Amino acid sequence: MATLPECIRDISKTGRRHSQLANHYLVEKKLADQLRISTRAERLNLFPELYGELFRQVPDHPRLTRRVSDEESAKTVAARKLILQGKLTPETIFMEIAPGDCKLACEVAKDVKKVYAADISDQREPGMHVQDNFEMVVFDGLNLDIEPQSVDVAFSYQFLEHLHPDDVDPHFDLVAKALKQGGVYILDTPHAFSGPHDISRYFSEKPEGFHMHEWTYRELKSLGNKHGFNKMFVYRFGRRWDNSLFTFATLCIESVVGYLPKSIAWKLSQRLFLGVTVCLVKS
Repeated sequence: MATLPECIRDISKTGRRHSQLANHYLVEKKLADQLRISTRAERLNLFPELYGELFRQVPDHPRLTRRVSDEESAKTVAARKLILQGKLTPETIFMEIAPGDCKLACEVAKDVKKVYAADISDQREPGMHVQDNFEMVVFDGLNLDIEPQSVDVAFSYQFLEHLHPDDVDPHFDLVAKALKQGGVYILDTPHAFSGPHDISRYFSEKPEGFHMHEWTYRELKSLGNKHGFNKMFVYRFGRRWDNSLFTFATLCIESVVGYLPKSIAWKLSQRLFLGVTVCLVKS
């Protein structure tokens, strides 16, 4: 019998045994390695295949065992909609990337002019009611059939970390092309300092599962500038700070924490930098 990898962090709150977590880690790491060496053409079909294999080999995966109540689902939608507060009006054209079950997109559709839900597959529940201004756009992840410079607000949640490094620049090009001048890309992704945030969290100091890369504020600012987003505002303490000084202060604090010994930076970041939520403004 193969020796299981040792846990490097507390697993008591996971509700799973060491053997279950280790199996999940080893399976996901092996599948993620296939993704990391894949070509862009291969990745078009590889994602659903790999996730299908993951769920087959890890029957105790939380996505298979956790049952989300209607109340919990409503709270999740409300929390994500709060991130968009102040950016949605009756004239807004909104695009959510990788909307999953589309519950947020459908809720936003009640308040805006038009909603595009762009994903590689339609994951809505059968018979789900949608507003007349809701449009599902199934695309290959690279070529989006939406009129250029037509979107006011683009949004993604816990998505960027799953992108292959070679697909990050094309993704930002795609979003920038869809947005109007002055439009915004609001995104939320796990912070690198407090990670890893995938299953490798319990066995490794770096993401080795389906999180291809975890980000910092500084990295996202640089990435945004590269693709025509001249401003970045940050979300801290439950709200967005539309203030360049606050963004600067966040970047400075992040830099200081980044110079600390890794173990200390990790512990501090459990409070300071669990996630990165930013609003990038297209120039």
